[in-house]
Amino acid sequence: PTFSRLVDHLLVLTVYQCHGACAEVDSDTEAVAGKGFKLGCISCKRRSEVESSSTIEWYFRPKGESDFVHIYTYKEDNPTIKNEQFLDRVDWNGSKRSSDIQDASIYLFNVTFNDSGTYRCFFNRILYYDNYEHNTVVSKVVHLTVVAKATRGTASIVSEVMMYVSIIGLQVWLLIEMIYCYRKISAAGEEKSEIRKEEIPSFHLTVILRTV
Repeated sequence: PTFSRLVDHLLVLTVYQCHGACAEVDSDTEAVAGKGFKLGCISCKRRSEVESSSTIEWYFRPKGESDFVHIYTYKEDNPTIKNEQFLDRVDWNGSKRSSDIQDASIYLFNVTFNDSGTYRCFFNRILYYDNYEHNTVVSKVVHLTVVAKATRGTASIVSEVMMYVSIIGLQVWLLIEMIYCYRKISAAGEEKSEIRKEEIPSFHLTVILRTV
């Protein structure tokens, strides 16, 4: 992942562990053929204290196609793969041991070029208030591109360039400091030399006067 994406994931992990809160982060969008890939889908409740339950639905529209197909359902720890293309290749990677789902991410194994396209996940959520229930539907979209080899993200390239610029800047600063120190030491040496030259004649003059 790119540097900025890595920071985002670390931030989410910190929030979950330290505060039990929820932070929405967009999914990565580039997968490598033959590798695994996490399709991220997070929807945070506006009021965390309100109990809820959710059913998750994932749909997929292949690149160049116009229609979505139903590929996956998750409800109460019971996942169901709905499409033959994804049989034995999808695993739940979201909230566990809870019907109050805010992370509906899934993991794709052995990604192929046919997996390129648009993915859409739906949170069919029921909010339980004291006197009534409220149904909501939230959807998230992921545009996935499958490549033969991982490419470097722009943020990664910029970070590396900035690192080299910083190193070069530090070297230039050290060079300037060395030149400054050298000149300062050299000037101090010349000043001492001039003082010594001025002291020598007066010493000889004193010796001559005393002799006379």
